[in-house]
Amino acid sequence: MSSFFASWLTAQNGAETEAAGGLAALIVSMSPFLVMLAVFYFFIMRPQQQQQKERNMMLSALEKGDKVVTTGGIYGEIVELRDDTLILKVADKVQLKMTRSSISKVID
Repeated sequence: MSSFFASWLTAQNGAETEAAGGLAALIVSMSPFLVMLAVFYFFIMRPQQQQQKERNMMLSALEKGDKVVTTGGIYGEIVELRDDTLILKVADKVQLKMTRSSISKVID
């Protein structure tokens, strides 16, 4: 009976050692993936989110009279603002109706 108990304890200790070794092996094998995920986040996703936030702030701060450049490269002055659209004065008697998102940058 004692030999059965001793063999059972040995089997249990061996299983625990294998489980701990298996967990360590899993962590070691997953670490390159986790490092690549962190690099991807900090060098690609986070800067892109910050640029998008700055762009949204710029678009929401547009005012009548601002001189702007569109994504198509057209220079003009904002004559009228609406919710999603604006009227852009390009030259004398020439006005264009555009979406707010078509503005690339505000010129000082």
